[in-house]
Amino acid sequence: MIKFKENAKYDLICASSMGTRLVPKNRQPVSTSTEFELQSTSAETNVLNISSSLNLKTKVLTSFVKDNAIASFIKNQLRMRNIEFEGPDIPSGGPWGYRHQINIADSGYGLRAPKVTNDRAGEVGRDLKIENYDLEKLFVKDGVKLLHLSGLVAALSENTTKFCIELAKKAKKMGH
Repeated sequence: MIKFKENAKYDLICASSMGTRLVPKNRQPVSTSTEFELQSTSAETNVLNISSSLNLKTKVLTSFVKDNAIASFIKNQLRMRNIEFEGPDIPSGGPWGYRHQINIADSGYGLRAPKVTNDRAGEVGRDLKIENYDLEKLFVKDGVKLLHLSGLVAALSENTTKFCIELAKKAKKMGH
């Protein structure tokens, strides 16, 4: 049986690359829709969302595009979901620089299967770096019961692979 750290501030944390999802209204097909709902999402924070909805303390380690309306939207949505966040605000570097990922989701209807189109070029979360996070504070001072790592994040780039491995090693070294 897994023994969780007692008196930890956080029940569950994860690493993620945050983005947005565009969903056609009224389950319409993407190809014929003119109205879309904007959502803030990632597979990993969907995991956190269940725990935070049960009043467990959660946190996501991510990064954001500095002075960016989409980054502000994502932060506000995380707050509404009772998910804390930590991560640097990285300058975009211009129109061809960093941005948040965009997923366009057709929910399907009847015989039409669901389908997601991903646009991850220039994604800010592909550059997660261990030095951007205070892991001593997180794992020792605050305490964490469970670290969730996703293969999706680890597979985004060489940087995220290294980040996930280093994060797991640090967590283990600090008694998790």
